[in-house]
Amino acid sequence: MIRRSLTVLLGATALAVASPAAAQTIAVTGGTVGLGDGSAPIPGGTVVIRDGRVVAAGQGVAVPAGAQVIDATGKWVTPGIIAGFSRLGLADVDAVAAANDQRSDGPFSAALDVAPSINPNGAPVAINRAEGVTRAIVAPSTGKSIFAGQGALIDTGADGQPITRGRLFQFVELGEDGAETAGGSRSAAHALLRNALREAGQVAGGRAPARDTSGRTGDDPREDPVVANPNENRSYEARRNQDVLLTRYDAVALVPVVQGRQTLLIHAERAADLRQVIALKREFPRIRMAIVGANEGWTIAPELAASGIPVIASALTSLPGTFESVASTMSNIGRLRAAGVKVSIGTINDDEQRMAFRARWYAGNLVGLSRLPGAAGLSWGEALAAITSRPAEAMGLGGEVGSLAPGRRGDMVIWSGDPLDNLSAAEAVFIDGVQQPLETRQTKLRDRYRTLERGALPEAYRR
Repeated sequence: MIRRSLTVLLGATALAVASPAAAQTIAVTGGTVGLGDGSAPIPGGTVVIRDGRVVAAGQGVAVPAGAQVIDATGKWVTPGIIAGFSRLGLADVDAVAAANDQRSDGPFSAALDVAPSINPNGAPVAINRAEGVTRAIVAPSTGKSIFAGQGALIDTGADGQPITRGRLFQFVELGEDGAETAGGSRSAAHALLRNALREAGQVAGGRAPARDTSGRTGDDPREDPVVANPNENRSYEARRNQDVLLTRYDAVALVPVVQGRQTLLIHAERAADLRQVIALKREFPRIRMAIVGANEGWTIAPELAASGIPVIASALTSLPGTFESVASTMSNIGRLRAAGVKVSIGTINDDEQRMAFRARWYAGNLVGLSRLPGAAGLSWGEALAAITSRPAEAMGLGGEVGSLAPGRRGDMVIWSGDPLDNLSAAEAVFIDGVQQPLETRQTKLRDRYRTLERGALPEAYRR
């Protein structure tokens, strides 16, 4: 009923198909506006989006002539939620191999790219969109290697074109999972990681331009052909050691990492593992790193802050579910933030294939936690930023998405109330300035069966 009333307010039904080409000038007025930059909410604010980009947001913003005006009085308006770590779009049913593209046990690891596996029509994508998630950082899972492959930033729009930025980062498992994959110890995982980075460095340092019949030489080695011509068995003539462990394709995929052009996203929980990541940064200063997980991060918060490495942390973890998270506390994120760590919220190992929208619940609980004696949470503004702009900044995309600052993509949600209150609902969702449908498989089932006449048999299937 809440969503239906806002649809009437907007004067149009939710779009069946959304396309960025349909973006127009929209002015949302009268609502309480959260900018997503860490600041407090602004009562009676206005947000203007033109051609898919934010023009202005705040108080005293003029409404452009000819804009579609949406009265959001009594509502809240924020940037779209960004899932800080997810596997959204990679799996519909975990236990069915044909519906699960999270991991690969094939011959390649670092060279894998999640983009071809993203299913924008999957039920979890629509569910998260209806919950206000407009973009998601999507990572593959590891198979036979500590390297899972290259993740992406996607949008949850209904236009069937989900990839915002492909090959955005390389995902690596350290800690318990990495140790098991590498052969049984953390020493093995760290040796594999350093060896792989050095192999990639050899390729980057001695790489000759690929021979291409078109004469093209790309700046990005991933774009060069694997085989330049049928009579050439190598396209990379870099000098490599004879005892290489990576395939040539995997080594080339790591070249942007060692050159600092692609983020290395590392999963680590234990304080000792986090210190090893900090040491790795000192050893390879050009590498741009981010950490996901970090349940024991608060115990070395000053060291993490000094390193400058962003952390996409799990929120509200309070029980030691593993040996590497014995020091877990709900105050982890609050203490990290207080120490100056660039921290945001992720949902690794937390049903992140389907329920990335839980990040909003966690953010709200962190606000409540800040009011408990002896606990450390987040202010309202920082909690909203932890699920909007901060994840984007961790991936180097803070200037593109995550806030209502001028020039950012027009991802916006109108909420029935405070978005950090679990009882509030997303009433309208815009991605790149285009209103999105909020229909899901669940709402379709609800509408199909709730008005059946007595004795009527439900339909088995309907297009």
